[in-house]
Amino acid sequence: MIVSTNTDLSTKFALDTNSLSALKKDAKAGAPAALKETATQFEAMFINMMMKSMRDATPQDQDGIGNSQQTKTFTTMLDQQTSQNLAKRGMGLADVLVRQLGGQQMGQQALAIGAEGNGVTGGAAAAANPFGNAAAMLKSAAAAGADAPRAELAKLPPTTESGRVQAPHVRAFQEKLHHHALEAEKTTGVPAKFMLGQAALESGWGKRMIKNADGSSSNNLFGIKAGASWKGKVAESVTTEYVNGRAQRRVEKFRAYDTPADAFKDYANMLARNPRYEKVINSGGDAAAFAHGLQRAGYATDPNYANKLVRVIKNSLA
Repeated sequence: MIVSTNTDLSTKFALDTNSLSALKKDAKAGAPAALKETATQFEAMFINMMMKSMRDATPQDQDGIGNSQQTKTFTTMLDQQTSQNLAKRGMGLADVLVRQLGGQQMGQQALAIGAEGNGVTGGAAAAANPFGNAAAMLKSAAAAGADAPRAELAKLPPTTESGRVQAPHVRAFQEKLHHHALEAEKTTGVPAKFMLGQAALESGWGKRMIKNADGSSSNNLFGIKAGASWKGKVAESVTTEYVNGRAQRRVEKFRAYDTPADAFKDYANMLARNPRYEKVINSGGDAAAFAHGLQRAGYATDPNYANKLVRVIKNSLA
C-alpha cells in the first residue's frame, strides 16, 4: 500500500528543502499525487528561469543602490517564491507533463535530476532549482517515446547557451534582426550571435535607440559615433563616457541610418576595414575573445563593457 505525505510544495516557502525531500520520497514510492506536484514544481522552476533571464537581459547600473549583493540575494529569493505562487495557478506546462508522461516516468525524472542546479551544488541546488536545467528536462521528455509531447514542447521558449529560458522581448529582438546579423557575418566572419549581443547591449534591446532631431529612430544599433570622416546623417545624444574610470555625461554626435540593415552593413564594414579590429575579426568564434578584443581596441570606454557583452551573449541569446 502506498502512503502519500500529500506534500503540496506550491503552498510552501520556495527554499523549504524538507518539503522537497518529502516530495522526492513520494515520487520514489510511486504516490499518484506526487506526479502532479512534481510537474507543478517543474513549472515553477521553468517560470523562475524565465524571470531570471529577463532580469539578466536588463542592463543594470553597476553603481546603483539596488545593485548590491544583498539586494540581488533577496531579489532571487523573491523571484523563487513568486514562481512558486504562479505555478500554483498554472500556465499549462504541468498539465501537459502530467497528461503525457505518466507517474512512474515523472517520478524517475524528479529523482534523476533533482540535485542539478544552475551552478549551485548540494542542498542549495535542490532548493534553488529542484529539477535542474529546463532544456535537459524537456529533451529527456521528448526522447521518452512516441507519446511524448513533442508538439507541445516545441512551442516552449528556446533556451540560451547557459541553459536559461530566453525572455520574450529578447527572442523578438533576435528574430527581427537575425537576418541582418547573418549578412554581416558573411562580411566579417564574426558569428551573428555576437553582433546581435552587441546591438542589444548598445541599444537596450532596441528600446533605447538614439533618436533623430525629429524624434524618429536613428537605427544606430551599435552606438557608432560620427567622426570627421562620416558623410551621412547625424543624430546628437547624451551619452556616458568613462575618463580615468569615472563616468561623465556628454553630448556626442552619432551616425544615423535609414534602416537597421544599413546599421549592420556599416558596422560590418568598420570591423572588416579598420586595422584596430583585426584581433576582433580573428576571435575564432569565442565570445569572451570577441568582447575583450572590442574593449582593448577602444570600442567603448566602460571598464565593464566586455563582461557585460559576454553575459548578454551567453545568458540571453539562443
